[in-house]
Amino acid sequence: MTAARPSNRTTTAPVAPPATGARDAAPPGPPASAAVPLDVMLLAVAIAGVSLSAPLIAATAAPALAIAFWRNAMAVAALTPFVLLRRSLRAELLGMDRRTVLLSAAAGGLLALHFGVWLPSLHMTSVASSTALVTTTPIWAALLLRLRGHRPSALTWAGMGVAFLGVLLLTGVDLSVSPRALAGDALALAGGMAGAGYVVLGAEVRRTVSTTAYSYVCYGVTAVLLLATALLSGAALGGYSGETWLKLAVLTVTAQLLGHTLINRVVKGLGPSVTSTAILLETPGAALIAALWLDQTPPVIAYPALAVILAGLALVILADRRTGRPAAPPPEPAA
Repeated sequence: MTAARPSNRTTTAPVAPPATGARDAAPPGPPASAAVPLDVMLLAVAIAGVSLSAPLIAATAAPALAIAFWRNAMAVAALTPFVLLRRSLRAELLGMDRRTVLLSAAAGGLLALHFGVWLPSLHMTSVASSTALVTTTPIWAALLLRLRGHRPSALTWAGMGVAFLGVLLLTGVDLSVSPRALAGDALALAGGMAGAGYVVLGAEVRRTVSTTAYSYVCYGVTAVLLLATALLSGAALGGYSGETWLKLAVLTVTAQLLGHTLINRVVKGLGPSVTSTAILLETPGAALIAALWLDQTPPVIAYPALAVILAGLALVILADRRTGRPAAPPPEPAA
């Protein structure tokens, strides 16, 4: 559930939580063929970071709501020095109008929902299934944009159809495994839907607000809502082992800050299409890490379903390249 990245079109730009004060309104980047090797290397590091997220969450001995709260709270703590030390950033935050603050808060609420339903799914179904379903965000975002008057191309609709077919295949596989796995699939899918609302609202805010200012407000609201939910549900927010705290810190650095920040960095040079397509590697990456680290290997029949979902998402991104306009925001990493 999952954090997102800037796009070269302000109407559909995704949202990412960078640890720097860079502005979000980046000019269109050069073609992928002109990208420097450094951008490719940084993108590989970013994908590795977000791919580590789901297996790391599944291996962390803490309640799902607590994990969601701490990763957001730690991200806010990491951004606070930039707010305190940069006068321009403080002025921007204080100068945000009522509509911008409300939209940022609403995005934070959707992000809290995204994390609140996706993280528990990692303990109910396989990491591979959960990651594949939560990264259907571009499909739901395209549908939301359609409601706002945007007309997806035929290729976009085809990609959505293929991805939905993969979802049906995967949920059928997990139903044969256990009802609990199917429930986990449903939570992951809901996380993808909430993530779509998050990136669409964030795109509107980021027309006039920098990424850091927006992220600070959004993640602050997310942390507060998750804190309240965790307290009401009785989830333990402390008393963890040193190993658990270390995993929470690593999760925040690798997925919440490092992964998303580097994606923010390279999208200007590589372009949103190449970056978005590369982010799809999060699903097989997470599945591979889970298999090697957690001994968690999905049934063999699940792999064709995962491939179908990735193929559908790739078609949605290809539609972006052919039409020259985003069919949907680049898929937000599940991290």
